[in-house]
Amino acid sequence: MSALPISEAIIRHKSNASSYSRGEDYYRRGAVYDVKKRGNSLQASVEGSEIKPYRVSVNFDAGGVTLACCSCLYNYDGWCKHIVATLLTCTRASNAITERLTLEQLLDNLDHLQTQRLVQELLRKNPELIDDIDTFVSLLNSPPSNKKSPPSKRRSQIDVTPIRSQVRRILRDGLRELEYGSEEDPFTEELTAIIEQAQEFALQSDGTSAIAILEAITSTYAEEWDELAEYGGDCYSIAEPLNIAWTEAILCEDIPEAQATDLQVMLESWQDEIAADFCMSLEALKQGWNYEPLQQIMAGNNSVTLWQEDTRPDFADDLISIRLDFLERQNRYPEYLNLAFAEGMTQQYLTKLAALGRIDEAMSAAKTQMDNAETAFALAMVLRDDGYLSEALGIARSGLHLDGNCTYEFATWTSDFAGGMGDTSTALNASMVAFEAKPSFRDYQKVENLAADAWSQIKPDLLEILRESRHWYVTEAKVDIFLHEEFIDEAIATVSSNSYYASELLERVMDAAIPHRPDWVITKARQLAEDIMNRGKADRYDNAVRWLKKVKAAYVQLGKQSEWSAYRAELENIHGRKRKLMELFKGLNKV
Repeated sequence: MSALPISEAIIRHKSNASSYSRGEDYYRRGAVYDVKKRGNSLQASVEGSEIKPYRVSVNFDAGGVTLACCSCLYNYDGWCKHIVATLLTCTRASNAITERLTLEQLLDNLDHLQTQRLVQELLRKNPELIDDIDTFVSLLNSPPSNKKSPPSKRRSQIDVTPIRSQVRRILRDGLRELEYGSEEDPFTEELTAIIEQAQEFALQSDGTSAIAILEAITSTYAEEWDELAEYGGDCYSIAEPLNIAWTEAILCEDIPEAQATDLQVMLESWQDEIAADFCMSLEALKQGWNYEPLQQIMAGNNSVTLWQEDTRPDFADDLISIRLDFLERQNRYPEYLNLAFAEGMTQQYLTKLAALGRIDEAMSAAKTQMDNAETAFALAMVLRDDGYLSEALGIARSGLHLDGNCTYEFATWTSDFAGGMGDTSTALNASMVAFEAKPSFRDYQKVENLAADAWSQIKPDLLEILRESRHWYVTEAKVDIFLHEEFIDEAIATVSSNSYYASELLERVMDAAIPHRPDWVITKARQLAEDIMNRGKADRYDNAVRWLKKVKAAYVQLGKQSEWSAYRAELENIHGRKRKLMELFKGLNKV
């Protein structure tokens, strides 16, 4: 039995310290059982705090774990303790894994009657599956078509009266909240939910219903606009989601010319009334799908342009994305690819080529068109999901140093993937890129593990990156790493120069500094404790006493117990009437 392609270093990196420690404890207690591997998936049960065991499911390929989920509610910082325990079982006790047949192999062992009995038994236990079975059988019996048939539309016209009333209530209730001084947004969440109802109709190609709902929302919003603006409600404008929803609704419906004219007049009027920007919706209405340049582009003619005077508007990418989504729902892939290519939507173009199995074309086009990290990351994930692992790793390797806003996520993914594929060099390089993008102690340790004998040459570079970083979120990483390396003075400088450090970080630095810089601990901790006590902040007296414990420990380190006693006596003389504080002072005797 071969273990999963994952190392303990990856498990540690994918979980926080608490989850890893508790997961390791679960593993040692034998809480993981019924571990079954079926092809590239694995399931296990883990005994926990509930009566029913937690169920862990893991999917993997040759590059490592692709998905890990658990039935517990943990959704915070990396893998939960149950996933950690399961994967530690796989790496440390692979003999506990029972290899079972995959679904395909199980079905291959059944004849026609047995398969029928299986489906009937599943249906008996889950009656709601009948609709899925009906749909599946219908699709099997239908002749193949390149164009997806649109879903059936509503037989009756939708009644928008309740929607108007709901929008009006949301706006008026929100205005009352603003009048009472509320600083929260009282509109956007509820109004966006109603807009999403219209978008659901558009997704089902029911533009008539979508337009009716959007007209009700927009007109009611416009009617209340003056009062909204007077009380500051215009700060919470829903113009952007409305513009997107209107565009989607317009493009999923063949709108008659007369209705299109009416819609244009309404959109232009609302645009002026509520200070909105409906330019994208208006352009979609103007072009529709029969716009001659659009038709030529979708047919493969790249010599024409969609935009007059060759001026590409700011909303162009959003409009093209909505068109591409519609074409994808219709399975109109040649038109999708032609439009994406002509409009420079490189990510959509390359990923669609890969998703369609046109791997050679995707790889060739990527050499000249892949120009940002987001595109490389998206293409690499599609290739990996479809089983083209070496191609995915090649794209990740070449795209890792492209500009983008997903550098950390992309580099982390690449490092884990390359490590699973046995490409340690790429894994190391990617982990260094991840550290440079967002330094953390976890990634520092990961680089150290991957670097092995080369760590002494790489370590100074990482420390230089860390020292030069000025981002506020790097403070914790600096403290973690400087304390790990016993660079106490640099840890002190980190918390001393950052006015926003958490007290937990400062306490950790003080604890480490007591043997090395007790004078600094005394000065800093006294300052913090005295500030609380002098201002009479009774709700923070416990914090003051915690700082005083650091002061006492530092005096003891210096061998100046008498000075500590004198300082404490002075504090008791000054604050002796603060009974809560004096009661807490008793805890200083235990230090």
